[in-house]
Amino acid sequence: MNSLPLKVQRITKTFGGLTAVGGISFEITDGEFVGLIGPNGCGKSTVFNCISGLLPVNSGDIQVFGTPSSDLRPDQIQRLGLTRTFQHTRLWMGMTVIENLLVPPRQQFAPNRLLSLFRPGSRKEELARIEHAYAVLETLEISHMAHNLANELSGGQSKLVDLGRALMGDPRMLLLDEPVAGVAAPLAEKIFSNLRKLASEQGTSVLVVEHNMNFILRTGVDRVIVMDRGEILMQGTPDEVRQNSDVVAAYLGGTEKRSK
Repeated sequence: MNSLPLKVQRITKTFGGLTAVGGISFEITDGEFVGLIGPNGCGKSTVFNCISGLLPVNSGDIQVFGTPSSDLRPDQIQRLGLTRTFQHTRLWMGMTVIENLLVPPRQQFAPNRLLSLFRPGSRKEELARIEHAYAVLETLEISHMAHNLANELSGGQSKLVDLGRALMGDPRMLLLDEPVAGVAAPLAEKIFSNLRKLASEQGTSVLVVEHNMNFILRTGVDRVIVMDRGEILMQGTPDEVRQNSDVVAAYLGGTEKRSK
């Protein structure tokens, strides 16, 4: 029996006297596409930072594909098959778009960088990575920017390149922190459609934070986790979230009204 891609058990995270995450628990299964929503400051990004190893938890346990990961470094967690993006992109600004995508793939320098140059088949593998990178850019509709420097990109374009880098790492699980913020609505819809396909057809698990709650509820996610003040208010399908009076009153009322 395969281990769950992600298991979060009663994790807490405090900053001084402030409790940012207060003993929450949830699981993500194989090929599941899950949205994590809630108001600004409710702890969503803190949860991501704890899962990906950027912040230590004060208590509780996190497992990535069955491996306890609370004490692992971000690079060690990435090697388990979990890749994340950030709310504020962190591209390598002095590199081109295609160069940004070619860095993340795992194990391309094994056993070390020097020996990799002389390994049989290394040139063929390099060409395959380049072909894959261009295919990812084509999917994101930014292949025409392949040779632009990252510091020439708009905020929305930077988000797309950051998503492309995440996809290049052959992740078994993706954590995406507001991946379509600043992206035009039609392309945002297409990106989520491709993420849905990635989960359904390739079995990649996806956990996505999205500030636009109405958007996340109509983009094909399997389940939604609603956070409030560092705790989980509820978990359920998009329809169940819409029908929950506490959630509607706290988060969806204004968003739903403006969407009509």
